[in-house]
Amino acid sequence: MATNILMPALSPTMEKGNLAKWLKKEGDKVKAGDIIAEIETDKATMEYEAVDEGTIAKIIVPDGTQDVAVNAPIAVLAAEGEDVKAAASSAASAPKAEAKSEPKSEAKATSPSPQPSPSKGEGAGSAVPQAQRPSPLPGGERSPPKAAGEGAAAGTRIFSTPLARRLAKDAGIDIARISGSGPHGRVIASDVEAAKSGKGLKAAAAPATGAPAGAPSQPAMTDQQILGLYEEGSYESIPHDGMRRTIAQRLTIATNSMPTFYLTVDCDLGKLMAAREDINAAAGKDKDGKPLYKLSVNDFVIKAMAIALQKIPEANVSWTEAAMLRHKHSDIGVAVALPFGLITPIIRQAEIKTLSAISNEMKDLAARAKAKKLKPNEYQGGSSSVSNLGMFGIKDFTAIINPPQSSILAVGTGEERAVVRNGQIVAATMMSVTLSCDHRAMDGALGAELITAFKKLIENPVMMVV
Repeated sequence: MATNILMPALSPTMEKGNLAKWLKKEGDKVKAGDIIAEIETDKATMEYEAVDEGTIAKIIVPDGTQDVAVNAPIAVLAAEGEDVKAAASSAASAPKAEAKSEPKSEAKATSPSPQPSPSKGEGAGSAVPQAQRPSPLPGGERSPPKAAGEGAAAGTRIFSTPLARRLAKDAGIDIARISGSGPHGRVIASDVEAAKSGKGLKAAAAPATGAPAGAPSQPAMTDQQILGLYEEGSYESIPHDGMRRTIAQRLTIATNSMPTFYLTVDCDLGKLMAAREDINAAAGKDKDGKPLYKLSVNDFVIKAMAIALQKIPEANVSWTEAAMLRHKHSDIGVAVALPFGLITPIIRQAEIKTLSAISNEMKDLAARAKAKKLKPNEYQGGSSSVSNLGMFGIKDFTAIINPPQSSILAVGTGEERAVVRNGQIVAATMMSVTLSCDHRAMDGALGAELITAFKKLIENPVMMVV
């Protein structure tokens, strides 16, 4: 019997993803464990393994399709010995996701199927609930289904095509603010394209009264107002990608809902730099003659932060409304810069790993992060994080905590400074670090204990191997 291959959920919060590439084609035989496709989330591109054996009878969702809802059928698998053509024909009624290369034509609204609930991915062909069913328009035309949330603030419908809604979402434009040029004022794809350059945008609605406590404040300027400050043609409008949106959402939540305080100390790197030089000089060679490892200052920082959290276990926590989660291990996230954002892969149980193991693991994670090949468990969760901008010559800065963690260490550059020792001014290699702390999870004194423990380890690296 033919079975549908469904869009997988690659993380607990994933609602949709992009089908980046098919690695199998129609007619190919597969067995359990075969890699059949590459699925792209906002953080990584992951391989999708087949769970059954059979023949790919029909590919429903083509390469490059974006915003495919979790559990939406993406292909049909014919069982062993089953007629492949017959299995493929069963895909005719299967829901399809919008392809990236979809023609910019307006699809006619169809009657909703009697399914119990819709999928969250747009264009996935899911059922339309009763409240969103098309309503008659003058002349017998039926209006398109109302997208979830459209016109909710004003209590009115915003008529638009599925393609226009997707384009508006990708461009970060509220479709309710776009003037429609289609039949009966419907917003179509060309209206969205015009809105990207500031044309056809309505004035933003006034903020609703009675907003719930803690709700994000309205932006100081609307998109239209910002665009009005610049001459047309003097800039390029680059739509936000999924990663940039996720970063913005998470950090906005962290900034608005997490009371944060900051603690800064200066660390003397003299002993650390000497130890690093000796350790790297003693590194063995692999069969190609390359060193087995090469420690960086950041490797020492990761290790020191991990041990400090073990020494001050009350600070190795995550806040929840019901309880404080005290972590048994120090899982340290390390910020990695990407072309249009950043990601924080995690060194698990860093407190028990050697410096060389941390160094090699970090190089591997950073390389796969830049290739968008990380798995969700490699960047989700964690105890605390390290963000190092020292390589850019930044002396000191503050970093935003990555929920659900309760702290992050911002690391500046190591530089020679004049310091006083025994009444004498001498040159020393110093590094400033700033610890951001979630005040819900730890008070000032506890944060001070944590950063003091870190400073002692960095200034006496031999303590990291005791």
